[in-house]
This record gives sequence, structure tokens and C-alpha cells, in this order.
Amino acid sequence: MPNTVKNPEISIVIPVYNVERFLRKCLETLEAQTFQSFEIIAVNDGSPDGCLKILQEFEAKYDNITVLSQKNQGMSAARNTGMAVARGKYLCFVDSDDYVAPTYLEELYNAITQNDADIACCYYYYHFVNSDVLYKYPFRCEGVYSRGEALNKLLHDTQIQSLVWNKIYRRSIFTENNITFPSMAFEDMATANRIFANAEKVVVINKALYYYNQQNTSTLATINAAKINDFIRATAMVRINLESAGVYNDYQKAYHALSRKTCLCCFYYVVKMHYRKKSMKGALTNMKRVARAIRHYAGDDFTHTQVFRELPDVVDTPEDLRGNTV
Repeated sequence: MPNTVKNPEISIVIPVYNVERFLRKCLETLEAQTFQSFEIIAVNDGSPDGCLKILQEFEAKYDNITVLSQKNQGMSAARNTGMAVARGKYLCFVDSDDYVAPTYLEELYNAITQNDADIACCYYYYHFVNSDVLYKYPFRCEGVYSRGEALNKLLHDTQIQSLVWNKIYRRSIFTENNITFPSMAFEDMATANRIFANAEKVVVINKALYYYNQQNTSTLATINAAKINDFIRATAMVRINLESAGVYNDYQKAYHALSRKTCLCCFYYVVKMHYRKKSMKGALTNMKRVARAIRHYAGDDFTHTQVFRELPDVVDTPEDLRGNTV
């Protein structure tokens, strides 16, 4: 049946690609929410498996689901497609291979409305799919924060992280500031700082209401040179966004903390990539390139007028590094 929900308070955007194993549980936990004034916009991003059939089944059964289909363009494009037709005052993102607690929407909605905030955040569980083990994210805080306080926490990337799916947003933040997701890996990191920079108030509730399925096909589990390069680009884009907003000096210390964390993570990802390729040759070269790039993006001589497409690749695959030196 067509989506007949009038004036939904919340629009939930779900990008869907090759998650037949998890999609049904995702949708079932959303339809079981204690808060009911919401619509689901599920974007089938050219999924080659049985996802579209499941989506059509739910669309026929429930009156609050809209299914859109497009050629495969990636998660960012799917999210942007869903946002373009969203009608709710508030906006949520749920990944189609994850699931949520019954009070996920209710508690986030109460937090954002009762505090007249622009963003409300909750915490989450890692659900390790293969072992069926739950692990609650440990670095938590709670309270109402000003823009400066929240952005500082976001840039430090511990108590508030650059994840879009454990939050609810006032949708006008996106529409009034032309915020969309870039087509890249680590798109959340590249975008979250823009969202937070336009939020007057952010509230965090110390409850884990989202279940993130950790599986072998996740971005980090399938890390490669292209994804590492996007991680470095995303870090540079944070600097560019802060500079463009004229607030980089206010958050320079927090940005440097983010840069150090990115550098260490990329070192680990480089080693992991080379180990998977069964060739450690060139790993040190890649690590030196990472350190040099991060140092440049955090340095005083970095030109923030650069745009995403002008940011060069830093890391090469082990195959491409054969015979190369720094």
C-alpha cells in the first residue's frame, strides 16, 4: 500500500544494498517502535539479492513505508535520495543491516523535543554477528551541550562520534545548509562536523538503543587502499569545513587530536591491508606517506580552498608499491 502517513514527525532513511540476511529484522524492529508518527524511506540501491522483494513485502503490509529504487550508486547517494523526499520535522538514518531497540525513536524524540535541541544522540551495541556477542560502546557521556561543547566532543571522536545512525536531527539543518553526503567511504566523518557546526544545542542520552552488526563485509573489515585514502580525505574535509566556517582556530586543538587518531588508525589499516595481501613490502612506505599527509592537513600551510576532488591519493596497494620508495 502507498505511504499514507500524514505529516510524520520523523523520517527514517534506510539505504539498502545486498543485506537480504539482515533487512527483515531491521524493518521489523522499526515497525515495532513505541513511537508511531514516522515514515520509512527505504532506498534500494540496485541491490542484486532479494532485498527489493522484502522491501515490497513490507511496503504492501505497512502504510508508512516508501520504497525507492535506483541504480547502484553507493550509500551516500542512497541517503541523499531518501533525504530529498523526506517529510518529517526530524530525520533519522538507520543502516539496513542493523536493528534498533523498541524505544529507539521515542527516547531520541523526547530528548530532542524536550530540550529544544537540534540533534539528539544515543549509544549503541556492537553485535558481533558470527559469535552473537553484544558489546556496549564504553566511552559515554550524558547531558545537553552547546554547539562548541558538542563539536569539541565530536572532533575528539570518543564520547560523541561521527556516526549518523545513532542520532536524530532537526531536518532543517540539512535543508537550510545544503548538507548532503559525499560519495566516498567514511562519508559520516566528512559530513558530521558540518551538521554539528549548524546545531545550536545537542543532547546526549546515556542509553544504548542501536545495534550495529559487526560483520566481515563492513567498511573496516574490507579495508583497502581506496578506503584508507578516503579516511585521510575525510579528515582533510573536516579541516576544510572548519576553515570555511571561520571556526578552525576555535577547534584547532580538537582537530589535531582527530588527526593523530586518524594517523594511528591508518597505520593499523595499512598493516592490515598488507597482511591480507601477504606482502609487507611497501608497508613502511605507505605509513610514511600517511604521516606526511596528516601532518600537512593539520599544518599551518594547508590551503583550505582545496575541494574533495583535488585531494590526492596517499596510500597505494601493495601491488602498485612494488619497486617504489618514499
